[in-house]
Amino acid sequence: MVIGVLALQGAVSEHVALLKRCNVQTKLIKEPADLQGIKGIVLPGGESTTMHKLLVRERLLAPLKNLVQHNFPVFGTCAGLVLLTQPETFNSFDGEVIRNGFGRQRESFESAIEVAGFTDPFPGVFIRAPYLKKVGTDVKVLATLAANRIVAARQKNILVTAFHPELTLDTRFHELFVNQVVPMSKFVAN
Repeated sequence: MVIGVLALQGAVSEHVALLKRCNVQTKLIKEPADLQGIKGIVLPGGESTTMHKLLVRERLLAPLKNLVQHNFPVFGTCAGLVLLTQPETFNSFDGEVIRNGFGRQRESFESAIEVAGFTDPFPGVFIRAPYLKKVGTDVKVLATLAANRIVAARQKNILVTAFHPELTLDTRFHELFVNQVVPMSKFVAN
């Protein structure tokens, strides 16, 4: 199985490292031709406005949006979550996102998060993190923090976190994506 990692900007190498620890082959996605043969894709944390501009410039926005809207498995972390909810980008995840919801760079923090289905707390790394204010009825909330701010959720083929699991040594969210979200899809990008 090959999982793509959008490699335009952001925490790319960190996602690749964790996916390799999950015994998954990875492929860096920098142009439309790179989408061929992957079974899922990770949209990393980074800066969502910059990532949107690069997606347009590299002509990746339309083919990726088409894949995601046709049930292709995707894991969006931090900026990836923002891109998945924004109407001008992917408009594929049913939720209202609050960008920089926990504050600016200097308010970045780490917190142990109780996650549905995990036996032990997950070490959440929040850097200018967004959160989901509300979600649609078909979204399963996996974790909340501070006054019911949704920080992890799943909707069909899409897994999102407001934090950066790739900046930890904990592979559980990547395993969840690889073992539960990706196998649901028979779809392979071609």
